[in-house]
Amino acid sequence: MHQAGDIITLTASAWRLRAPLSASSYGVLWQAESVPGGVTAALKLVNTEQMALALPPQRACWTRSAGAELAFLRALQPWDRRHIVGLLDSGTHLGQPALALELLDGDLARHLEAVQARGDTIPPAQALDWIAQVNAALARMHQYGWRHLDLKPSNLLLADGGTTLKLADFGTGRALADRAPHPYTGTAAWQAPEQFFAGDDGAYRTDARADYFALGALLYRLVTGRALRYAGACADAYRTHGTAGAARLRAQHGGALPPTLHPDEAALFASRAQQAGGAHDTACAPLTMLLRALLAPRPEDRPRHALEISRLLARAGHPPAPALRSAA
Repeated sequence: MHQAGDIITLTASAWRLRAPLSASSYGVLWQAESVPGGVTAALKLVNTEQMALALPPQRACWTRSAGAELAFLRALQPWDRRHIVGLLDSGTHLGQPALALELLDGDLARHLEAVQARGDTIPPAQALDWIAQVNAALARMHQYGWRHLDLKPSNLLLADGGTTLKLADFGTGRALADRAPHPYTGTAAWQAPEQFFAGDDGAYRTDARADYFALGALLYRLVTGRALRYAGACADAYRTHGTAGAARLRAQHGGALPPTLHPDEAALFASRAQQAGGAHDTACAPLTMLLRALLAPRPEDRPRHALEISRLLARAGHPPAPALRSAA
């Protein structure tokens, strides 16, 4: 078990653990500082205790996830860090991959919880700006040949006093070139239908457009302050029945997929988008069009790439991100 004061030696530096930040099923995140130098970082380590208890297939899956995240972050250029968390150092610890990441200001999930607890809402203009930033991050990830498959508020980190979002946690990432069916991965409340509902062979077939569905779910959450009912239904089904919950959920809808966006949800979204500080009336239609496109049940009906999303955001009053504008 790791303790405050432990020294973890990676490729470029040694890191002293200061305080635990969070933990997941297989990973632990520590606030750390370099020795010497005192550079702060978020040190991501494999949870060796959980690894020891897991069965070999699960251990192999966790090792693959850590390796995939490290491979993606190592490939990035310095200028890619604008909306993707930066890798400061990496190496191995106790035979498992270890990463030192830039330490930021917390995650969007906790920020949204705090906003809701105060009875406040996210201004629609801020929501659009954040969505544009996440779209730019996904554009970079897809450019490098990966899909994320776990886009959600807890994997978006705040920087610059909350004005900037950075995409993080790439352990679920899969290569875009890998079109083979794959096992279940991700978080039920933020999954596209093809990522939650398995094919007849019990496997899942995803591509970059699964990330765009999650972007649509995030857009709805930021503008309305609520989760999609579709997302809640998938989360409840998985919480109760695991992956078998998908079949039970379809059975409740006569074998069809449950609606990803209900008419009253679309109406609420349009209403909130027109509130003070948000999009003007003429921008509401393209913004609702974007939401419907991102949340299309079939992948082929969603935007093909980030530039399409950026253009719809521009029609809603948000200028394209510089990198996407230059590609137009």
